[in-house]
Amino acid sequence: MKTAWLVDDDQEMSTAVGLMLKMLGFQTRAFLTAPAAGKALLEGPHPDLILLDINMPKVSGKDFLEFLRLRDEYKHLPVVMLSSEFTDVQVSEVLDLGANAYVSKPVSTEELEAAIAQAFASRG
Repeated sequence: MKTAWLVDDDQEMSTAVGLMLKMLGFQTRAFLTAPAAGKALLEGPHPDLILLDINMPKVSGKDFLEFLRLRDEYKHLPVVMLSSEFTDVQVSEVLDLGANAYVSKPVSTEELEAAIAQAFASRG
């Protein structure tokens, strides 16, 4: 079974998206902060997919995405960015930083499934 990590400081949203991921066949693990997810990554093993909120305190999703893309072992890890406030500029920015897909909150199961398929199809 594939594993998906959800990094989102909104506990309610994290729970909802986690349930959707389970319905899509993923084993899930949730983190409320990027540093917690980063620590777990460094301790290993890494997931098959990361869903990452953009707006989080201390370390933003964009900063965490940059961390992932600068390390060889995570360079090709599929990442779907989540946000309730995507603008064309933000979409362009996260894709330039190496996100494989993005989805706006609140997210439906169908939108999430399409974003995940895009993330796996576009990974290098």
